[in-house]
Amino acid sequence: MTSSLAPNSTSTVELKPSYNIPVILVLAAIPLLLVQPWVGGVFTVMGLFLMLQAVTLRCQFTATDFDIYRGEKLIRRFPYQEWQNWRIFWNRVPILFYFKEINSIHFLPILFDPNALKSCLEQRCPRI
Repeated sequence: MTSSLAPNSTSTVELKPSYNIPVILVLAAIPLLLVQPWVGGVFTVMGLFLMLQAVTLRCQFTATDFDIYRGEKLIRRFPYQEWQNWRIFWNRVPILFYFKEINSIHFLPILFDPNALKSCLEQRCPRI
């Protein structure tokens, strides 16, 4: 079962992509290209890269793991039992998702529905 909202902690929820951050970066690059071409170019490349990631990556919350897919291929699995903490930075304009596992720390740009992300996290991985 897939959906954009988390009905319960046992169903699999696939987060819908969000193109907010990539679009804002590309739009911000337009005036920057006129004033500071080098900086505008960096914003453009970063925005296009994040747009590609938003199009190709899929994030799923299962009963036991947070999975990241590229197409149909699982590229990374994060078991909840190894999570120690998580946080979404800048609640009004969520742009960064942080979570800490036993042996590593991860920062991900929010390229998916931030409300569904927060809902799934609160159900499956209550903060310490």
